[in-house]
Amino acid sequence: MPEQESGPQPESAPAAASGDAHASGDAPASGRTASTSASTSTSTATSTGPAPAPPAPVPLRWLLPSALVRELDPAFAARRSRRTLRDWLVDFSCFLAAIVLGLAAAHSTGRDAELPSALTYLDQILGALSCGAVWLRRRWPVGFAVAMLLAGTVSDTSGGAGLVALFTLAVHRPFPYVAWIGGGTIAVLPFFYWFRPDPNTPYAVSVAFSVLLLGAAVGWGMFARSRRQLLLSLRDQARRAESEAALRAEQAQRLAREAIAREMHDVLAHRLTLLSVHAGALEFRPDAPGEEVARAAGVIRESSHEALQDLRQIIGVLRAGESGPDAGHPQPTLAGLGALVEEVRAAGMRVDLAGEVPDHAAVPAATGRTAYRIAQECLTNARKHAPGALVTVRLSGAAGDGLTLSVSNPAPPGRVPHVPGSGQGLIGLTERATLAGGRLEHGPSDGGGFLVRAWLPWPA
Repeated sequence: MPEQESGPQPESAPAAASGDAHASGDAPASGRTASTSASTSTSTATSTGPAPAPPAPVPLRWLLPSALVRELDPAFAARRSRRTLRDWLVDFSCFLAAIVLGLAAAHSTGRDAELPSALTYLDQILGALSCGAVWLRRRWPVGFAVAMLLAGTVSDTSGGAGLVALFTLAVHRPFPYVAWIGGGTIAVLPFFYWFRPDPNTPYAVSVAFSVLLLGAAVGWGMFARSRRQLLLSLRDQARRAESEAALRAEQAQRLAREAIAREMHDVLAHRLTLLSVHAGALEFRPDAPGEEVARAAGVIRESSHEALQDLRQIIGVLRAGESGPDAGHPQPTLAGLGALVEEVRAAGMRVDLAGEVPDHAAVPAATGRTAYRIAQECLTNARKHAPGALVTVRLSGAAGDGLTLSVSNPAPPGRVPHVPGSGQGLIGLTERATLAGGRLEHGPSDGGGFLVRAWLPWPA
């Protein structure tokens, strides 16, 4: 049998802890211990990438060497027949070449009257065996080449098979094998022609011509090997490119999903928290005065309408295939912070907005949007975990110094009712600040309250 050839977000907010507050990511602070920096809180999913696709069948593989087809199409190696049509044609051509060169050498040897008849018969027998051994060249290229080297020391008719052996060795084995065996063959040639000179050709010409033939056979084989290695290298590069492209696509999808989740959380959590708080108040106080019931119902109706509009805007962006933070609808800026505070005040929350920046328009859009979202999430969580407490929002900074935003609240008065949340708010705020080039810290404050402080870059 022939040889198998080797081819070369969460929500976060200031919130004070009560005795029954959750210990979740958006929970109030008593019970929370250390503050988390933006560089250490970010959690990143690790992707191993998609599974590689199975190799496609090799077209017209009968025109390629079996060793190359085996590398390109592993399923081919499992078949019983391991030779392609090209292999049979090449092997038969090598066999014929060895016979033709051997017959020519035998004819020359037969005319040498000084050569003993026993040596002539031995020469021809070794030549015939060498020609037959050509069919084993793919299975044992090194052994075949060594055998031809030994036979060539006494047999002139095995010279054609020796050329085939060196060619095969150069195709299927690295250069060190070729150098050692080819060098040994060249070293033997001067001695061979010294003891068995060609009567029709000068000694130097015989040696030089034989060395030239050996060099041509080796060079041709090395060229074929390098071409195969080039094809396999291109194949590997194509597979790596496909794998990297699939991995990049998967990472892009993951980042897009994270961005969508963060945006939906930022937009909807504020509205839905208002709904939850006021609906819970109506359930807790069914005998409330009519004015309070009407006011709570109005807040619920307005928040529901605004949440629905925000959701429609996000879905519209997804359907339109737009990307980027500003795609599809206007994004909030730092100038909208005052309106946000007025909105939560109108919903019954006590908020003190302190500090100011010289010019809201001078704040970079990304920095202003991030500060707005952080304040929005902090107010949302303070409403959930510290209802009735006074929330203080402080804003300061200047170009070149950065923008500093802090949101704090004292411990909530009385028992805090349970409000469901994602438990990922602080992580989400930290990620958002990190992506903007800033940092965010959070943790308990004096008196059992909670404090969130963020610094965002503001270039000069």
